[in-house]
Amino acid sequence: MADLIAQGADAQHRWRRTLIVGRPVVLGRAPNCWPTSWDDRVSRQHAELSWNGQRLLVRQLPGARNPIFVKGRPVANFEVAPGEHFVIGETTFTLTDERVNVSLDVPVPVQQQTFSSQYLQNIQFRHTGAHIDVLGRLPEVISGASSDSELSVRLVNLLLTGLPRAGAAALVSVKNPEEKRPTIEVLHWDRRLMMVGEFQPSERLILDSIRRRESVLHVWNAADAANSSAFTVSQGVDWAFCTPVGGKACQGWGIYVAGRFSDDRAAIAEVSDPNDLRDDLKFTELTATTLSALRDVRMLERQRAGLSQFFSPVVLEALQGVDPEMVLAPRETEVSVLFCDLRGFSRHSEQSAEDLLGLLNRVSQALGVTTHQIREQGGVLGDFHGDAAMGFWGWPLPQPDAAVRACLAALAIRAQFAETAQREDDPLTDFRVGIGIATGRAVAGKIGTVDQVKVTVFGPVVNLASRLEGMTKILHAPILIDERTAIVVRNQLSPKSARLRRVAVVKPYGLDRRVEVTELLPPVSEYPGLTDQNIADYETALDDLLTGRWSQAFERLHRVPAEDRVKDFLTIFIAQHNRTPPENWNGVIPLTMK
Repeated sequence: MADLIAQGADAQHRWRRTLIVGRPVVLGRAPNCWPTSWDDRVSRQHAELSWNGQRLLVRQLPGARNPIFVKGRPVANFEVAPGEHFVIGETTFTLTDERVNVSLDVPVPVQQQTFSSQYLQNIQFRHTGAHIDVLGRLPEVISGASSDSELSVRLVNLLLTGLPRAGAAALVSVKNPEEKRPTIEVLHWDRRLMMVGEFQPSERLILDSIRRRESVLHVWNAADAANSSAFTVSQGVDWAFCTPVGGKACQGWGIYVAGRFSDDRAAIAEVSDPNDLRDDLKFTELTATTLSALRDVRMLERQRAGLSQFFSPVVLEALQGVDPEMVLAPRETEVSVLFCDLRGFSRHSEQSAEDLLGLLNRVSQALGVTTHQIREQGGVLGDFHGDAAMGFWGWPLPQPDAAVRACLAALAIRAQFAETAQREDDPLTDFRVGIGIATGRAVAGKIGTVDQVKVTVFGPVVNLASRLEGMTKILHAPILIDERTAIVVRNQLSPKSARLRRVAVVKPYGLDRRVEVTELLPPVSEYPGLTDQNIADYETALDDLLTGRWSQAFERLHRVPAEDRVKDFLTIFIAQHNRTPPENWNGVIPLTMK
Protein backbone atom coordinates (compact mmCIF):
# COMPACT_ATOMS: atom_id res chain seq x y z
CA MET A 1 0.00 0.00 0.00
CA ALA A 2 1.01 3.61 -0.62
CA ASP A 3 -0.10 6.86 0.98
CA LEU A 4 -1.12 10.19 -0.50
CA ILE A 5 -0.19 13.23 1.60
CA ALA A 6 -2.07 16.49 1.15
CA GLN A 7 -0.35 19.62 2.49
CA GLY A 8 -1.97 23.04 2.33
CA ALA A 9 -0.42 26.47 2.84
CA ASP A 10 -1.00 26.23 6.59
CA ALA A 11 0.91 23.50 8.46
CA GLN A 12 -2.29 22.22 10.08
CA HIS A 13 -4.01 21.81 6.71
CA ARG A 14 -2.73 18.34 6.07
CA TRP A 15 -3.71 14.67 5.87
CA ARG A 16 -2.23 11.32 4.97
CA ARG A 17 -4.52 8.66 3.45
CA THR A 18 -3.86 5.12 2.32
CA LEU A 19 -4.41 4.12 -1.31
CA ILE A 20 -5.76 0.64 -2.08
CA VAL A 21 -5.30 -1.20 -5.37
CA GLY A 22 -8.51 -1.36 -7.36
CA ARG A 23 -10.38 1.16 -5.20
CA PRO A 24 -10.61 4.57 -6.98
CA VAL A 25 -11.16 7.68 -4.87
CA VAL A 26 -12.10 11.27 -5.69
CA LEU A 27 -10.38 14.41 -4.47
CA GLY A 28 -12.72 17.28 -3.81
CA ARG A 29 -14.89 19.21 -1.38
CA ALA A 30 -18.12 17.22 -1.77
CA PRO A 31 -19.26 14.54 0.71
CA ASN A 32 -17.65 11.12 0.24
CA CYS A 33 -14.56 12.68 -1.36
CA TRP A 34 -11.07 12.87 0.08
CA PRO A 35 -11.55 16.43 1.35
CA THR A 36 -9.40 19.53 1.09
CA SER A 37 -11.87 21.90 2.69
CA TRP A 38 -9.12 24.44 3.44
CA ASP A 39 -8.49 25.17 -0.27
CA ASP A 40 -11.34 26.83 -2.19
CA ARG A 41 -9.52 26.29 -5.49
CA VAL A 42 -10.30 22.58 -5.23
CA SER A 43 -13.68 21.84 -6.82
CA ARG A 44 -16.39 19.69 -5.25
CA GLN A 45 -15.20 16.77 -7.38
CA HIS A 46 -11.83 17.66 -8.81
CA ALA A 47 -9.86 14.52 -9.69
CA GLU A 48 -10.21 10.73 -9.69
CA LEU A 49 -7.27 8.75 -8.31
CA SER A 50 -6.52 5.08 -9.04
CA TRP A 51 -3.59 3.20 -7.48
CA ASN A 52 -2.39 0.16 -9.46
CA GLY A 53 0.26 -0.96 -6.99
CA GLN A 54 3.11 0.80 -8.81
CA ARG A 55 1.86 4.21 -9.90
CA LEU A 56 -1.00 6.58 -9.15
CA LEU A 57 -3.26 7.40 -12.11
CA VAL A 58 -4.78 10.88 -11.86
CA ARG A 59 -7.68 12.05 -14.06
CA GLN A 60 -9.09 15.57 -13.83
CA LEU A 61 -12.89 15.45 -13.73
CA PRO A 62 -15.06 17.54 -16.09
CA GLY A 63 -16.46 19.71 -13.29
CA ALA A 64 -13.04 20.85 -12.02
CA ARG A 65 -12.68 24.63 -12.30
CA ASN A 66 -8.90 24.92 -11.82
CA PRO A 67 -6.05 22.97 -13.47
CA ILE A 68 -3.80 20.35 -11.87
CA PHE A 69 -0.10 21.24 -12.09
CA VAL A 70 2.68 18.69 -12.53
CA LYS A 71 6.22 20.10 -12.56
CA GLY A 72 4.76 23.57 -13.18
CA ARG A 73 2.57 22.57 -16.16
CA PRO A 74 -1.22 22.04 -16.21
CA VAL A 75 -1.99 18.40 -17.01
CA ALA A 76 -5.43 16.73 -17.09
CA ASN A 77 -4.39 13.05 -17.12
CA PHE A 78 -1.08 11.73 -15.79
CA GLU A 79 0.68 9.18 -13.60
CA VAL A 80 2.64 9.76 -10.41
CA ALA A 81 5.36 7.52 -8.96
CA PRO A 82 6.25 7.35 -5.24
CA GLY A 83 8.20 10.47 -4.27
CA GLU A 84 6.51 12.63 -6.94
CA HIS A 85 3.76 15.19 -6.41
CA PHE A 86 1.11 17.35 -8.08
CA VAL A 87 -0.53 20.63 -7.06
CA ILE A 88 -4.11 21.91 -7.02
CA GLY A 89 -4.54 25.50 -5.88
CA GLU A 90 -2.37 25.94 -2.79
CA THR A 91 -2.34 22.25 -1.88
CA THR A 92 0.46 19.83 -2.73
CA PHE A 93 -0.35 16.13 -3.05
CA THR A 94 2.65 13.83 -2.57
CA LEU A 95 2.70 10.08 -3.23
CA THR A 96 4.80 8.16 -0.73
CA ASP A 97 5.52 4.54 0.05
CA GLU A 98 6.89 5.14 3.55
CA ARG A 99 6.36 2.22 5.88
CA VAL A 100 5.96 2.28 9.63
CA ASN A 101 6.92 -0.78 11.65
CA VAL A 102 6.43 -1.29 15.36
CA SER A 103 9.72 -2.72 16.60
CA LEU A 104 11.54 -4.05 19.64
CA ASP A 105 14.82 -2.72 18.23
CA VAL A 106 14.20 0.72 19.67
CA PRO A 107 16.88 1.38 22.32
CA VAL A 108 16.12 1.22 26.03
CA PRO A 109 15.16 4.73 27.16
CA VAL A 110 17.35 6.82 29.44
CA GLN A 111 14.26 7.75 31.46
CA GLN A 112 10.79 6.22 31.84
CA GLN A 113 7.86 7.72 33.64
CA THR A 114 4.20 6.70 33.99
CA PHE A 115 1.20 8.99 34.41
CA SER A 116 -2.20 7.81 35.56
CA SER A 117 -5.32 9.10 33.86
CA GLN A 118 -6.52 10.66 37.10
CA TYR A 119 -3.22 12.51 37.60
CA LEU A 120 -3.24 13.97 34.08
CA GLN A 121 -6.87 15.05 34.39
CA ASN A 122 -6.20 16.83 37.69
CA ILE A 123 -3.12 18.83 36.68
CA GLN A 124 -3.49 22.24 35.08
CA PHE A 125 -2.18 23.22 31.65
CA ARG A 126 0.92 25.38 31.89
CA HIS A 127 0.23 26.95 28.50
CA THR A 128 -3.46 26.73 27.63
CA GLY A 129 -3.85 28.63 24.35
CA ALA A 130 -3.12 26.21 21.51
CA HIS A 131 -4.20 23.11 23.40
CA ILE A 132 -7.59 24.51 24.41
CA ASP A 133 -8.31 25.79 20.88
CA VAL A 134 -7.65 22.39 19.36
CA LEU A 135 -9.50 20.50 22.10
CA GLY A 136 -12.54 22.65 21.39
CA ARG A 137 -12.69 21.16 17.89
CA LEU A 138 -12.19 17.56 19.09
CA PRO A 139 -15.84 16.47 19.51
CA GLU A 140 -16.77 17.81 16.06
CA VAL A 141 -13.70 16.19 14.47
CA ILE A 142 -14.45 12.77 15.95
CA SER A 143 -18.24 12.75 15.68
CA GLY A 144 -18.11 14.02 12.09
CA ALA A 145 -16.05 11.04 10.88
CA SER A 146 -18.14 8.69 8.74
CA SER A 147 -15.95 5.62 9.33
CA ASP A 148 -13.17 4.35 11.57
CA SER A 149 -10.57 5.00 8.87
CA GLU A 150 -11.76 8.60 8.49
CA LEU A 151 -11.76 8.92 12.28
CA SER A 152 -8.12 7.77 12.43
CA VAL A 153 -7.08 10.34 9.81
CA ARG A 154 -8.84 13.17 11.60
CA LEU A 155 -7.52 12.20 15.01
CA VAL A 156 -3.88 12.00 13.94
CA ASN A 157 -4.17 15.34 12.13
CA LEU A 158 -5.61 16.90 15.27
CA LEU A 159 -2.79 15.48 17.44
CA LEU A 160 -0.11 16.94 15.19
CA THR A 161 -1.94 20.29 15.23
CA GLY A 162 -2.28 20.34 19.02
CA LEU A 163 1.24 19.06 19.78
CA PRO A 164 3.70 21.39 18.01
CA ARG A 165 6.76 19.48 19.27
CA ALA A 166 5.45 16.13 18.04
CA GLY A 167 7.28 14.88 14.99
CA ALA A 168 4.93 11.93 14.43
CA ALA A 169 1.73 10.49 15.83
CA ALA A 170 -0.07 7.19 15.39
CA LEU A 171 -3.26 5.49 16.45
CA VAL A 172 -2.41 1.88 17.31
CA SER A 173 -4.39 -1.22 18.27
CA VAL A 174 -3.10 -4.16 20.33
CA LYS A 175 -4.90 -7.47 20.02
CA ASN A 176 -4.71 -9.76 23.05
CA PRO A 177 -2.22 -7.54 24.94
CA GLU A 178 -1.71 -10.12 27.69
CA GLU A 179 -0.12 -12.59 25.26
CA LYS A 180 3.67 -12.85 25.15
CA ARG A 181 3.92 -11.39 21.62
CA PRO A 182 0.58 -9.78 20.81
CA THR A 183 -0.23 -8.30 17.41
CA ILE A 184 0.14 -4.53 17.15
CA GLU A 185 -1.61 -2.79 14.25
CA VAL A 186 -0.99 0.82 13.23
CA LEU A 187 -4.47 2.07 12.37
CA HIS A 188 -3.12 5.36 11.00
CA TRP A 189 -0.02 7.49 11.34
CA ASP A 190 1.51 10.69 10.03
CA ARG A 191 4.56 12.81 10.65
CA ARG A 192 5.75 16.31 10.02
CA LEU A 193 7.69 16.92 6.86
CA MET A 194 10.78 18.09 8.77
CA MET A 195 11.10 14.80 10.64
CA VAL A 196 14.05 12.75 9.33
CA GLY A 197 14.55 9.00 9.18
CA GLU A 198 12.09 6.15 9.48
CA PHE A 199 9.26 6.39 12.01
CA GLN A 200 9.65 3.31 14.20
CA PRO A 201 7.25 3.17 17.17
CA SER A 202 8.51 1.25 20.19
CA GLU A 203 6.71 -2.05 20.77
CA ARG A 204 7.99 -2.08 24.34
CA LEU A 205 6.48 1.35 25.05
CA ILE A 206 3.10 0.54 23.45
CA LEU A 207 2.67 -2.76 25.28
CA ASP A 208 3.76 -1.27 28.59
CA SER A 209 1.15 1.50 28.29
CA ILE A 210 -1.73 -0.74 27.16
CA ARG A 211 -1.01 -3.35 29.85
CA ARG A 212 -0.62 -0.77 32.62
CA ARG A 213 -3.59 1.23 31.33
CA GLU A 214 -1.57 4.36 31.99
CA SER A 215 0.35 6.84 29.89
CA VAL A 216 4.03 5.84 29.67
CA LEU A 217 6.78 8.26 28.60
CA HIS A 218 10.21 7.22 27.29
CA VAL A 219 13.05 9.75 27.00
CA TRP A 220 16.15 8.83 24.98
CA ASN A 221 17.91 12.21 24.84
CA ALA A 222 19.50 12.93 28.24
CA ALA A 223 20.42 16.39 29.42
CA ASP A 224 24.01 15.75 28.41
CA ALA A 225 24.14 16.08 24.64
CA ALA A 226 27.15 13.75 24.53
CA ASN A 227 24.87 10.87 25.57
CA SER A 228 22.54 11.40 22.63
CA SER A 229 21.97 8.03 20.94
CA ALA A 230 22.16 7.08 17.29
CA PHE A 231 18.42 6.43 17.53
CA THR A 232 17.83 10.10 18.32
CA VAL A 233 19.96 11.21 15.40
CA SER A 234 18.44 8.82 12.85
CA GLN A 235 14.82 9.34 13.76
CA GLY A 236 14.78 12.91 15.02
CA VAL A 237 13.16 11.58 18.22
CA ASP A 238 14.13 12.53 21.78
CA TRP A 239 10.99 11.23 23.46
CA ALA A 240 7.86 9.22 22.85
CA PHE A 241 4.81 8.41 24.90
CA CYS A 242 1.79 6.19 24.53
CA THR A 243 -1.62 6.90 26.06
CA PRO A 244 -4.21 4.11 26.25
CA VAL A 245 -7.74 4.73 25.00
CA GLY A 246 -10.36 3.30 27.36
CA GLY A 247 -13.90 2.11 26.80
CA LYS A 248 -15.45 -0.96 25.20
CA ALA A 249 -15.37 0.49 21.69
CA CYS A 250 -11.61 1.19 21.82
CA GLN A 251 -10.28 -1.87 23.66
CA GLY A 252 -6.56 -2.23 23.05
CA TRP A 253 -6.24 1.16 21.36
CA GLY A 254 -3.47 3.59 22.14
CA ILE A 255 -2.24 6.98 20.96
CA TYR A 256 1.52 7.02 20.23
CA VAL A 257 3.34 10.37 19.95
CA ALA A 258 7.05 10.99 19.35
CA GLY A 259 9.09 14.19 19.04
CA ARG A 260 12.08 16.27 20.06
CA PHE A 261 12.73 18.70 22.86
CA SER A 262 14.78 21.26 20.95
CA ASP A 263 17.31 21.54 18.17
CA ASP A 264 19.25 23.94 20.34
CA ARG A 265 21.75 21.63 22.07
CA ALA A 266 22.61 24.31 24.61
CA ALA A 267 18.97 24.42 25.69
CA ILE A 268 18.59 20.64 26.11
CA ALA A 269 19.49 20.68 29.82
CA GLU A 270 16.76 23.23 30.39
CA VAL A 271 13.93 21.66 28.38
CA SER A 272 14.51 17.89 28.43
CA ASP A 273 12.79 17.39 31.80
CA PRO A 274 9.91 14.92 31.27
CA ASN A 275 7.69 17.21 33.35
CA ASP A 276 7.96 19.68 30.48
CA LEU A 277 5.82 17.26 28.46
CA ARG A 278 2.96 17.25 30.92
CA ASP A 279 0.90 19.64 28.79
CA ASP A 280 1.31 17.31 25.79
CA LEU A 281 0.44 14.28 27.90
CA LYS A 282 -2.62 16.00 29.37
CA PHE A 283 -3.75 17.06 25.89
CA THR A 284 -3.38 13.50 24.62
CA GLU A 285 -5.16 12.07 27.66
CA LEU A 286 -8.13 14.39 27.09
CA THR A 287 -8.12 13.42 23.42
CA ALA A 288 -8.14 9.73 24.35
CA THR A 289 -10.96 10.25 26.88
CA THR A 290 -13.09 12.14 24.36
CA LEU A 291 -12.39 9.55 21.66
CA SER A 292 -13.38 6.74 24.02
CA ALA A 293 -16.61 8.43 25.09
CA LEU A 294 -17.74 9.32 21.58
CA ARG A 295 -16.93 5.88 20.14
CA ASP A 296 -18.76 4.20 23.02
CA VAL A 297 -21.80 6.36 22.26
CA ARG A 298 -21.52 5.53 18.57
CA MET A 299 -21.23 1.81 19.37
CA LEU A 300 -24.37 1.98 21.51
CA GLU A 301 -26.18 3.82 18.72
CA ARG A 302 -25.17 1.12 16.23
CA GLN A 303 -26.23 -1.60 18.65
CA ARG A 304 -29.55 0.14 19.18
CA ALA A 305 -30.01 0.51 15.43
CA GLY A 306 -29.21 -3.17 15.01
CA LEU A 307 -31.65 -4.16 17.73
CA SER A 308 -34.35 -1.99 16.13
CA GLN A 309 -34.45 -4.46 13.25
CA PHE A 310 -35.86 -7.01 15.66
CA PHE A 311 -37.44 -5.15 18.58
CA SER A 312 -40.32 -2.72 18.81
CA PRO A 313 -39.65 0.79 20.16
CA VAL A 314 -41.39 -0.15 23.43
CA VAL A 315 -39.01 -3.06 23.98
CA LEU A 316 -36.00 -0.96 23.01
CA GLU A 317 -37.01 1.68 25.54
CA ALA A 318 -37.17 -0.95 28.28
CA LEU A 319 -33.73 -2.27 27.33
CA GLN A 320 -31.92 1.07 27.53
CA GLY A 321 -28.74 0.84 29.59
CA VAL A 322 -28.67 -2.97 29.49
CA ASP A 323 -25.68 -4.81 28.03
CA PRO A 324 -26.81 -6.08 24.57
CA GLU A 325 -24.87 -9.32 25.03
CA MET A 326 -26.89 -10.05 28.14
CA VAL A 327 -30.10 -9.13 26.37
CA LEU A 328 -29.39 -11.35 23.38
CA ALA A 329 -28.09 -14.34 25.37
CA PRO A 330 -30.19 -17.46 24.55
CA ARG A 331 -32.48 -18.68 27.33
CA GLU A 332 -35.53 -20.88 27.70
CA THR A 333 -38.80 -19.00 28.04
CA GLU A 334 -42.51 -19.07 27.23
CA VAL A 335 -43.16 -17.62 23.78
CA SER A 336 -45.86 -17.23 21.18
CA VAL A 337 -44.57 -17.73 17.63
CA LEU A 338 -46.18 -16.39 14.45
CA PHE A 339 -45.39 -17.56 10.92
CA CYS A 340 -46.80 -15.54 8.03
CA ASP A 341 -46.47 -16.87 4.50
CA LEU A 342 -47.01 -14.69 1.45
CA ARG A 343 -49.29 -16.38 -1.07
CA GLY A 344 -49.29 -15.60 -4.77
CA PHE A 345 -45.51 -15.15 -5.03
CA SER A 346 -44.97 -18.01 -7.51
CA ARG A 347 -47.72 -16.79 -9.82
CA HIS A 348 -46.36 -13.25 -9.73
CA SER A 349 -42.83 -14.56 -10.41
CA GLU A 350 -43.99 -16.06 -13.69
CA GLN A 351 -45.94 -12.97 -14.66
CA SER A 352 -43.10 -10.60 -13.75
CA ALA A 353 -40.15 -12.45 -15.30
CA GLU A 354 -39.19 -9.27 -17.20
CA ASP A 355 -39.42 -7.04 -14.13
CA LEU A 356 -37.83 -8.94 -11.26
CA LEU A 357 -36.77 -5.76 -9.45
CA GLY A 358 -40.35 -4.57 -9.56
CA LEU A 359 -41.51 -7.92 -8.18
CA LEU A 360 -38.88 -7.74 -5.44
CA ASN A 361 -40.17 -4.31 -4.46
CA ARG A 362 -43.76 -5.61 -4.26
CA VAL A 363 -42.72 -8.63 -2.19
CA SER A 364 -40.68 -6.38 0.12
CA GLN A 365 -43.71 -4.14 0.66
CA ALA A 366 -45.88 -7.19 1.35
CA LEU A 367 -43.43 -8.61 3.88
CA GLY A 368 -43.13 -5.11 5.33
CA VAL A 369 -46.80 -5.27 6.34
CA THR A 370 -46.02 -8.38 8.40
CA THR A 371 -42.85 -7.04 10.02
CA HIS A 372 -44.53 -3.71 10.86
CA GLN A 373 -47.45 -5.38 12.64
CA ILE A 374 -45.13 -7.75 14.54
CA ARG A 375 -43.11 -4.84 15.87
CA GLU A 376 -46.23 -2.71 16.40
CA GLN A 377 -47.49 -5.35 18.83
CA GLY A 378 -44.19 -5.46 20.75
CA GLY A 379 -42.90 -8.60 19.04
CA VAL A 380 -39.44 -9.61 17.88
CA LEU A 381 -38.75 -10.09 14.20
CA GLY A 382 -37.12 -13.49 14.21
CA ASP A 383 -36.34 -14.60 10.69
CA PHE A 384 -37.30 -14.79 7.02
CA HIS A 385 -37.90 -18.11 5.28
CA GLY A 386 -38.19 -17.40 1.56
CA ASP A 387 -41.38 -15.36 1.24
CA ALA A 388 -42.43 -16.06 4.84
CA ALA A 389 -41.66 -14.04 7.97
CA MET A 390 -41.48 -15.23 11.57
CA GLY A 391 -42.03 -13.19 14.71
CA PHE A 392 -42.32 -14.07 18.36
CA TRP A 393 -43.35 -12.65 21.74
CA GLY A 394 -42.20 -13.37 25.30
CA TRP A 395 -38.52 -12.44 24.87
CA PRO A 396 -36.31 -10.55 25.71
CA LEU A 397 -38.87 -9.27 28.23
CA PRO A 398 -41.60 -11.48 29.74
CA GLN A 399 -45.00 -10.79 28.15
CA PRO A 400 -47.95 -12.43 29.94
CA ASP A 401 -50.15 -11.37 27.02
CA ALA A 402 -47.75 -12.73 24.36
CA ALA A 403 -50.46 -14.89 22.73
CA VAL A 404 -52.91 -11.98 22.61
CA ARG A 405 -50.29 -9.73 21.01
CA ALA A 406 -49.50 -12.36 18.39
CA CYS A 407 -53.18 -12.75 17.53
CA LEU A 408 -53.75 -8.99 17.29
CA ALA A 409 -50.77 -8.73 14.94
CA ALA A 410 -52.19 -11.56 12.79
CA LEU A 411 -55.61 -9.91 12.58
CA ALA A 412 -54.03 -6.58 11.61
CA ILE A 413 -52.03 -8.27 8.86
CA ARG A 414 -55.16 -9.99 7.54
CA ALA A 415 -57.10 -6.72 7.63
CA GLN A 416 -54.46 -4.80 5.70
CA PHE A 417 -54.23 -7.39 2.94
CA ALA A 418 -58.04 -7.58 2.75
CA GLU A 419 -58.14 -3.81 2.31
CA THR A 420 -55.55 -3.74 -0.47
CA ALA A 421 -57.43 -6.51 -2.29
CA GLN A 422 -60.14 -3.93 -3.00
CA ARG A 423 -57.74 -1.63 -4.86
CA GLU A 424 -56.60 -2.79 -8.30
CA ASP A 425 -53.66 -0.38 -8.47
CA ASP A 426 -52.20 -1.30 -5.06
CA PRO A 427 -48.81 -3.10 -5.13
CA LEU A 428 -50.18 -5.67 -2.68
CA THR A 429 -53.23 -6.54 -4.76
CA ASP A 430 -53.52 -10.31 -5.43
CA PHE A 431 -51.19 -11.17 -2.56
CA ARG A 432 -52.74 -13.19 0.26
CA VAL A 433 -51.33 -14.52 3.53
CA GLY A 434 -51.51 -17.66 5.62
CA ILE A 435 -50.66 -17.28 9.31
CA GLY A 436 -49.95 -19.88 11.99
CA ILE A 437 -49.55 -19.13 15.71
CA ALA A 438 -48.45 -21.48 18.51
CA THR A 439 -47.57 -20.95 22.17
CA GLY A 440 -45.11 -22.93 24.31
CA ARG A 441 -41.59 -23.24 25.74
CA ALA A 442 -38.64 -22.41 23.50
CA VAL A 443 -35.06 -21.16 23.53
CA ALA A 444 -34.91 -17.56 22.30
CA GLY A 445 -31.91 -15.31 21.72
CA LYS A 446 -28.86 -14.91 19.52
CA ILE A 447 -28.50 -18.41 18.11
CA GLY A 448 -26.15 -19.77 15.44
CA THR A 449 -22.62 -20.87 14.64
CA VAL A 450 -19.24 -19.15 14.81
CA ASP A 451 -19.71 -17.98 11.22
CA GLN A 452 -23.32 -16.82 11.39
CA VAL A 453 -25.65 -15.81 14.19
CA LYS A 454 -29.14 -14.36 14.23
CA VAL A 455 -31.83 -13.45 16.72
CA THR A 456 -34.38 -16.24 16.56
CA VAL A 457 -36.31 -18.85 18.55
CA PHE A 458 -35.81 -22.60 18.66
CA GLY A 459 -38.01 -25.46 19.82
CA PRO A 460 -41.04 -27.65 18.96
CA VAL A 461 -43.40 -24.69 19.28
CA VAL A 462 -41.66 -23.06 16.30
CA ASN A 463 -42.20 -26.15 14.17
CA LEU A 464 -45.85 -26.25 15.24
CA ALA A 465 -46.43 -22.61 14.27
CA SER A 466 -44.86 -23.33 10.89
CA ARG A 467 -47.07 -26.40 10.44
CA LEU A 468 -50.17 -24.38 11.33
CA GLU A 469 -49.22 -21.81 8.72
CA GLY A 470 -48.91 -24.64 6.17
CA MET A 471 -52.33 -26.03 7.22
CA THR A 472 -54.00 -22.75 6.25
CA LYS A 473 -53.70 -23.92 2.63
CA ILE A 474 -55.30 -27.29 3.42
CA LEU A 475 -58.07 -25.98 5.68
CA HIS A 476 -58.65 -22.77 3.65
CA ALA A 477 -58.42 -20.59 6.78
CA PRO A 478 -56.25 -17.41 6.72
CA ILE A 479 -55.19 -17.70 10.40
CA LEU A 480 -54.83 -20.90 12.45
CA ILE A 481 -53.76 -21.16 16.10
CA ASP A 482 -53.00 -24.01 18.47
CA GLU A 483 -55.02 -24.97 21.54
CA ARG A 484 -52.82 -23.13 24.09
CA THR A 485 -53.11 -19.90 22.15
CA ALA A 486 -56.87 -20.38 21.79
CA ILE A 487 -57.31 -20.79 25.55
CA VAL A 488 -55.52 -17.49 26.21
CA VAL A 489 -57.53 -15.65 23.55
CA ARG A 490 -60.86 -16.96 24.91
CA ASN A 491 -59.92 -15.71 28.38
CA GLN A 492 -58.35 -12.36 27.47
CA LEU A 493 -60.01 -11.07 24.28
CA SER A 494 -63.63 -10.11 23.87
CA PRO A 495 -65.64 -11.03 20.73
CA LYS A 496 -65.47 -7.35 19.79
CA SER A 497 -61.72 -7.83 19.21
CA ALA A 498 -61.50 -11.41 17.89
CA ARG A 499 -63.56 -14.55 17.42
CA LEU A 500 -62.52 -18.20 17.42
CA ARG A 501 -63.76 -21.26 15.57
CA ARG A 502 -62.59 -24.76 16.38
CA VAL A 503 -61.85 -26.25 12.97
CA ALA A 504 -60.66 -29.85 13.49
CA VAL A 505 -58.44 -32.21 15.44
CA VAL A 506 -55.65 -33.30 13.13
CA LYS A 507 -52.41 -35.24 13.11
CA PRO A 508 -49.94 -33.10 11.14
CA TYR A 509 -47.94 -34.85 8.45
CA GLY A 510 -44.68 -36.21 9.89
CA LEU A 511 -45.71 -35.61 13.54
CA ASP A 512 -47.02 -38.07 16.13
CA ARG A 513 -49.00 -35.62 18.23
CA ARG A 514 -52.64 -34.60 17.76
CA VAL A 515 -53.41 -30.90 17.43
CA GLU A 516 -56.73 -29.17 17.94
CA VAL A 517 -56.70 -26.46 15.31
CA THR A 518 -58.65 -23.24 15.80
CA GLU A 519 -59.32 -20.45 13.33
CA LEU A 520 -58.76 -16.87 14.47
CA LEU A 521 -61.42 -14.58 12.98
CA PRO A 522 -62.07 -10.82 13.01
CA PRO A 523 -65.10 -9.53 14.96
CA VAL A 524 -68.43 -9.76 13.17
CA SER A 525 -68.38 -6.00 12.53
CA GLU A 526 -65.32 -6.46 10.30
CA TYR A 527 -66.28 -9.84 8.84
CA PRO A 528 -70.09 -10.10 8.67
CA GLY A 529 -69.91 -12.88 6.07
CA LEU A 530 -69.60 -15.38 8.92
CA THR A 531 -72.00 -14.76 11.79
CA ASP A 532 -71.71 -16.06 15.33
CA GLN A 533 -74.55 -18.48 14.53
CA ASN A 534 -72.57 -19.80 11.56
CA ILE A 535 -69.61 -20.43 13.87
CA ALA A 536 -71.88 -22.20 16.37
CA ASP A 537 -73.33 -24.43 13.62
CA TYR A 538 -69.84 -25.33 12.45
CA GLU A 539 -68.58 -26.21 15.94
CA THR A 540 -71.70 -28.32 16.61
CA ALA A 541 -70.99 -30.18 13.38
CA LEU A 542 -67.40 -30.70 14.54
CA ASP A 543 -68.62 -32.16 17.83
CA ASP A 544 -70.89 -34.52 15.89
CA LEU A 545 -67.93 -35.55 13.75
CA LEU A 546 -65.72 -36.21 16.79
CA THR A 547 -68.38 -38.41 18.43
CA GLY A 548 -69.13 -40.41 15.27
CA ARG A 549 -72.46 -38.80 14.27
CA TRP A 550 -71.30 -38.05 10.76
CA SER A 551 -74.71 -37.77 9.05
CA GLN A 552 -75.77 -35.08 11.53
CA ALA A 553 -72.39 -33.37 11.08
CA PHE A 554 -72.76 -33.43 7.29
CA GLU A 555 -76.25 -31.97 7.48
CA ARG A 556 -75.29 -29.21 9.90
CA LEU A 557 -72.24 -28.18 7.85
CA HIS A 558 -74.63 -27.27 5.03
CA ARG A 559 -76.11 -24.57 7.28
CA VAL A 560 -72.78 -22.70 7.07
CA PRO A 561 -72.68 -20.28 4.08
CA ALA A 562 -71.34 -21.82 0.87
CA GLU A 563 -68.81 -18.98 0.62
CA ASP A 564 -67.04 -20.30 3.71
CA ARG A 565 -64.33 -22.57 2.36
CA VAL A 566 -63.25 -23.84 5.78
CA LYS A 567 -66.29 -26.09 5.96
CA ASP A 568 -65.16 -27.77 2.71
CA PHE A 569 -62.41 -29.63 4.55
CA LEU A 570 -64.82 -31.51 6.86
CA THR A 571 -67.53 -31.84 4.19
CA ILE A 572 -65.16 -33.50 1.73
CA PHE A 573 -63.61 -35.69 4.44
CA ILE A 574 -67.06 -36.98 5.49
CA ALA A 575 -68.14 -37.51 1.88
CA GLN A 576 -64.98 -39.46 1.06
CA HIS A 577 -65.92 -41.94 3.82
CA ASN A 578 -69.59 -42.22 2.73
CA ARG A 579 -70.62 -40.32 5.88
CA THR A 580 -69.54 -43.33 7.97
CA PRO A 581 -66.77 -43.18 10.58
CA PRO A 582 -63.95 -45.68 9.99
CA GLU A 583 -63.28 -48.42 12.53
CA ASN A 584 -61.46 -47.22 15.67
CA TRP A 585 -62.37 -43.63 14.87
CA ASN A 586 -60.76 -41.39 17.51
CA GLY A 587 -61.75 -38.02 16.11
CA VAL A 588 -58.26 -37.27 14.68
CA ILE A 589 -57.92 -36.55 10.97
CA PRO A 590 -54.45 -37.50 9.64
CA LEU A 591 -53.00 -35.01 7.17
CA THR A 592 -51.20 -36.45 4.15
CA MET A 593 -49.22 -33.31 3.30
CA LYS A 594 -47.62 -30.34 5.03
